Amino acid sequence: MPPEINPHSDGKTHVLVIDDDRKLAALIRDYLTPLGYGVELEHTGPEGAERALSGHWHAVILDVMLPGCDGFEVLRRIRAKSAVPILMLTARGEEADRIVGLEIGADDYLPKTFSTRELLARLRAVTRRSGIAQTTGTEPPVKELIVGTVRLNLDARIATQNDQMLVLTPVEFDILTALMKSRGRIKSRESLIESLRDRQYEVFDRSVDVHVAALRKKLGDDAHQPRYIRTVRSAGYMFINPDAPG
Repeated sequence: MPPEINPHSDGKTHVLVIDDDRKLAALIRDYLTPLGYGVELEHTGPEGAERALSGHWHAVILDVMLPGCDGFEVLRRIRAKSAVPILMLTARGEEADRIVGLEIGADDYLPKTFSTRELLARLRAVTRRSGIAQTTGTEPPVKELIVGTVRLNLDARIATQNDQMLVLTPVEFDILTALMKSRGRIKSRESLIESLRDRQYEVFDRSVDVHVAALRKKLGDDAHQPRYIRTVRSAGYMFINPDAPG
């Protein structure tokens, strides 16, 4: 049995995928991983149920058709002991299946003809509704981010560098927040866009590059010798500690 996962130890959103379609499960993992998710896979009903209850997960993506026992039975076993958000997948489109799953305790239902963007949107929705992705237990929400000499007050939406105010647009502030929350890890353009969707901003594709360039200028950063925001070719951006070596 793998060691229990602490979802707050690495800052990732941890998702367990239970699906006997190994190719599809791997595709889900490969899509979500660059977006800041930690994804683990199981391929049978009994092992999936045991794994879901043996660690701490932000969400479970659960197929209906599974060897050993079906997804409905897995759902029942999980719900007997856990309120983890569960997104069910099925190759069958019958309304009865969807109703059964939702009545047993699934948070949402998605046919296997889904697009990756739809999967991401629904996954984000179930974790946001549960509040698990933001805070669990009595842990207070993050109020302030500090990396090196850069400080963000998230409640007041104030950014400072060396105790000097940074005049940022709303989009720049939220992009900087997303980058600092993921410091040391790559944030893809797509994940940055997703982090802004609830803000009603007109942010898309390469426009992220324009906002990052503006952030660099205000931070006094150099794209060729970055002290704050590093470009990772074909992957995205990473906020680095300016006091760290290398």
